[in-house]
Amino acid sequence: MAQFTRIEVAQVMRQTGLVPLFYNKDVEISKRLLKACYDGGARVVEFTSRGDFAHEVFEQLIKYSIAELPGMILGVGSVTDAAAASLYLQLGANFIVTPVLREDIAVVCNRRKVLWSPGCGTLTEIARAEELGCEIVKLFPGDIYGSQFVKGIKGPQPWTSIMPTGGVSPDIENLKMWFEAGVTCVGMGSKLMVKNPNGNFNYEEIENLTKGVLESIKLFR
Repeated sequence: MAQFTRIEVAQVMRQTGLVPLFYNKDVEISKRLLKACYDGGARVVEFTSRGDFAHEVFEQLIKYSIAELPGMILGVGSVTDAAAASLYLQLGANFIVTPVLREDIAVVCNRRKVLWSPGCGTLTEIARAEELGCEIVKLFPGDIYGSQFVKGIKGPQPWTSIMPTGGVSPDIENLKMWFEAGVTCVGMGSKLMVKNPNGNFNYEEIENLTKGVLESIKLFR
């Protein structure tokens, strides 16, 4: 069962402004990635369900999170149907992120008061998601729609909370562009989960980048 309600998750997303996201099939590597984000100050992290037996990795990851990382809100992304959402909720996911708007997922998550963030690309989709109880809408892919799209949405719907994913980087100018456009938070994956030249993750740099991003976000609020 989720450790945090959808309102609590939404509040932390708004407060910190950053949702790191990653997938790795190796449990120990996933733990180290999560720890690096946590040590950098992130308190909401998305594990993307993008590989075979990803739920088995997540099961171990959330147990580790609960035992070792107090206050960490761990959820699951790339969820594409209600059955998968139900599975992850049963494993303790604190929120569900989807690449598209799926009403069946909304029903499953709302029943348990778990935050869900659907990928939307039109004002109509965003409005429908909010009618279904969505707190924070995912704008995906963010680099295709851009910050001007966010400004356009916030005009007629200033109450809408938006989280772009894709096209977001640790660069201060990039973050400034998004937050001045009015986003609530940003999702950041490969640009944050950097690797050494040998192909292994640079956990120290991931921690430092996370700290830097959080500090930059504070400047634009």
